[in-house]
Amino acid sequence: MPQWFTPLGHFLSDQRNTMIEEFLNTKRITDAIARSYYEQGDGVLREFKLRVKRRVDLVTINDKGWITIIEIKSSVADFRNDKKWNEYIEWADQFYFGVAHNFPIEILPKEHGIITTDGFDIHEAQPSPVQKLNGSRRKTLFRKLAKASMRRIEYDRNDLIIN
Repeated sequence: MPQWFTPLGHFLSDQRNTMIEEFLNTKRITDAIARSYYEQGDGVLREFKLRVKRRVDLVTINDKGWITIIEIKSSVADFRNDKKWNEYIEWADQFYFGVAHNFPIEILPKEHGIITTDGFDIHEAQPSPVQKLNGSRRKTLFRKLAKASMRRIEYDRNDLIIN
């Protein structure tokens, strides 16, 4: 059984099919959304620290230079217990919540975008409004993103680097 698949219920049969309830963990939700952005040609970085000492789950940059932050929520409890995402909004042109396809999206704030996934495909359930970053913040963020990306690549390839 794949690592991302955790059964929550038991098989329910009827005459036409068999169903199973499923729970997608944070990694699987993140993987699916990151893959989708990557496949459309965007740059994607996970676990990126902002200047406000908070770490975003996913940050992307498209060909227009727009910065999108996606906050992954794997459960209702995760959403209700974590309010740090409010601090991320001012660091992106667009802000989304990324959730499993069976997440109750009606509890998420209406003023932000929502992306749902079944663990592979994604759906933009609610578009994010565009709020353009100012030039100075964008420039700072681009430099930090470039440096973080370069360091991760070198760390993955260089056996002499020890953390």
